[in-house]
Amino acid sequence: MKKILLICLSLILVSGVVAGCSSKGTSGTSNNDDVVTLNMFQFKVEIADQLQEMIKEFEKEHPNIKIKLETVGGGADYGAALKAKFASGEEPDIFNNGGFKELALWKEHLADLSNEPWVEHVLPIGKVPMTDADGKLYGMPLNLEGYGFIYNKTLFEKAGITKTPTTLTELKDAAEKLKSNGITPFAAGYGEWWVIGQHLMNIPFAHESDPVAYIEGLNDGQQKFAGNKVFEQFKDLIDTEIKYGNKNPITTDYNTQVTLFASGKAAMLQQGNWTENMIYKINPDMKMAFLPIPINDEEGMDRLPIGVPNNWVLNKDSKHLEEAKTFLNWMVSSETGKKYITEEFAFIPAFDNIEPTGVGDLGKSILEYSKADKTIPWTWFRWPDGANKEFAATIQGYAAGKIDYETALTKFQKTWDDLK
Repeated sequence: MKKILLICLSLILVSGVVAGCSSKGTSGTSNNDDVVTLNMFQFKVEIADQLQEMIKEFEKEHPNIKIKLETVGGGADYGAALKAKFASGEEPDIFNNGGFKELALWKEHLADLSNEPWVEHVLPIGKVPMTDADGKLYGMPLNLEGYGFIYNKTLFEKAGITKTPTTLTELKDAAEKLKSNGITPFAAGYGEWWVIGQHLMNIPFAHESDPVAYIEGLNDGQQKFAGNKVFEQFKDLIDTEIKYGNKNPITTDYNTQVTLFASGKAAMLQQGNWTENMIYKINPDMKMAFLPIPINDEEGMDRLPIGVPNNWVLNKDSKHLEEAKTFLNWMVSSETGKKYITEEFAFIPAFDNIEPTGVGDLGKSILEYSKADKTIPWTWFRWPDGANKEFAATIQGYAAGKIDYETALTKFQKTWDDLK
């Protein structure tokens, strides 16, 4: 009887241990099977559909991670929408940041990404906007981009333009030839604040002999807009685009502007290579390339503004920070992610481990200017927060004939002084 009792007790103990182990294992499996959801808030409307498809591919490989994508951009104000997200407590896990002053503005919310595995492959130009004074990197560059006047090669040939213009006088001559052949020279999107208050306004800043020194001079009061040679020449550039542009440029938004060009109703478009997918979707046979946006006839006008348009950043207070890091690394290290970046997004990668295999005519044009070192910088990330919108309103007022150019220069100055 004692033996039987001991055997029974032993069986009970073993059963308990097995049950405990089984219970422990089930708990672990349950935890591993938990699905986390990352909220991704981004601004590039041009890749919204392709980005959603890429996310689906990521989720197939990482079934425990789901990503909820929200896109606000184009004509909408991404910066204001992002601030509203944080103010309401709906903070995204992954979002965009332009760097420089924008980095300083949002740094308290950003995770340090300096030790991520993809960092060693970022091109030097790609690290600059998101690196702080201590050398810490807070963002992963989306890509390299450039902008200028995109021109329709077929319409230029039709107008008899054999030499692509690189100076302001040559640009005016080309516009006259196009106009005399019944072709609208410019699709002018002056209804979008970022087209004129950011990209167009960048041109005079970028053509200063030392753009950073000029901006620092504006900040400390040693420099002004009025009396500055380059900003006085800026008037002629605006006048040219308005004179030879489409009707109602002040009310022409981004989609309308791109559609005018893509449908062959205008020969030139002040935009960047991010429009490539949109243009090809409307006109798959479009033959196009970039012209510079010349501000005068001096040497050195044949340059394009090229830089990092924006960066992926992570919310340091995210409950799923490690999963968000996994997604960023997958984007630029997996073959699937690389394919989407180059072939589906038509991006020029800012990484030395990603070949730019899928770029179209505009991407190739950007690469040609980059390799020839014919570039000028993007300066707006160094401007006071909100200045770009105020600049746009002033340019719109001048283009509509409501103020003269001297008043415009005065308004530029007041904007800077009020916001710096």
